[in-house]
Amino acid sequence: MKPVPFAYYRPASLDEALALLERYGSDGRLLAGGQSLVPALNMRLAAPAALIDINRLPGLDGISLEREGLVIGALARHEAVEASSLVARHAPLLAQAMPHVGHRAIRTRGTVGGSVALADPAAELPACLVALDAVIRVVGRGNQREIPAVNFFRGIYTTDLAQGEIVTAVVVPPIRLGWRSRFDELARRHGDYALVGLAAHCRLEGGTIKEARLAFCGVGPTPVRALRAELALGGRRSSAEVLAEAGRALDADLDPPGDVHGSPALRRHLARVLLARVIAKLVEPCHGRH
Repeated sequence: MKPVPFAYYRPASLDEALALLERYGSDGRLLAGGQSLVPALNMRLAAPAALIDINRLPGLDGISLEREGLVIGALARHEAVEASSLVARHAPLLAQAMPHVGHRAIRTRGTVGGSVALADPAAELPACLVALDAVIRVVGRGNQREIPAVNFFRGIYTTDLAQGEIVTAVVVPPIRLGWRSRFDELARRHGDYALVGLAAHCRLEGGTIKEARLAFCGVGPTPVRALRAELALGGRRSSAEVLAEAGRALDADLDPPGDVHGSPALRRHLARVLLARVIAKLVEPCHGRH
């Protein structure tokens, strides 16, 4: 199958791209990495009147450390994030998650902004940004906004982006002393979408989990914070009993969907497995020092 005919534009500036979005409204689609949009075009699941290719917009593909934190441009490729020493040092959760994003060919083209704006509930990056309390920067004609990640993702393929707005960057705030991160997921094959994924960001003192931020992907319409499981872990040393209690709390946090890839019961079980695995890895070095 081939796409329906559309007008093609390659704007040279952000202002030009925003003007084209304003002109076409909901009939205009942005093209960045294209790893989701191009298949949708070919299968005629998307039929825009205009395709606005933003790949050559200047200044949107950088990764830099600023006063407000680690700033990753919307056009930064997944592969660049995966290889970045700045990301490894200042947002190790993202560095751990990137190898799970599709296959290398996809990561060489897929972009941070594209993943954020698509808001696939099984995607790794949105869950990581929620766990890290990151901010999404967006611009429109005459306005700029910074939206907390927890408020940005609204539903399946649905975000807080208004008509005519473009994601320009994500900002990960500085990681404070004592906080550690871990990402893991379970999929049928490497490169497949996760059946369940977990982005964990915790503050540790010795072997004690003082605070926990647990964001799951693949178990709901958006990244899901497991607030009851976080409370079950908070202020306690990891043990089989504590992890079992957190796993029971997790059942109340999650209401996963069922589909051809797995039932809700399977996803609940896999979420408990991931929780125990990730927390064990997080606290392992701490037990080794104390």
